Amino acid sequence: MANVLTVDDSPSIRQMIKLVLAPEGHNVAEAADGAAGLAVGKTQKFDLVITDLNMPVMNGMEMIRAMRALPAFVGVPIVFLTTESDDSVKQEAKAAGATGWITKPFKPEQLLAVVAKLVRA
Repeated sequence: MANVLTVDDSPSIRQMIKLVLAPEGHNVAEAADGAAGLAVGKTQKFDLVITDLNMPVMNGMEMIRAMRALPAFVGVPIVFLTTESDDSVKQEAKAAGATGWITKPFKPEQLLAVVAKLVRA
């Protein structure tokens, strides 16, 4: 069982992630943008962060850079879940500290496989 933070401006995407992960025993916290994600991320320890790239207030790239500057997020896997698939954006994400990348739309089993691979719960 892992504590997962999902950050996406789409309520339906956040709900879908929760519907996939919660039945597997994972606790899922939600935030609607990068600034809110960063704030929620400071409230408890997370084993994994799943974030969108394009969001209002603070985008996923900015949030990852901010999280990577915090001791609590050293070693915590951060995965982008986004419609972006451009290689240059993926390289920028990796440089910012992203661990992995899932392209929307995603299959539930794909998300579960990534979580199983990245989380040692």
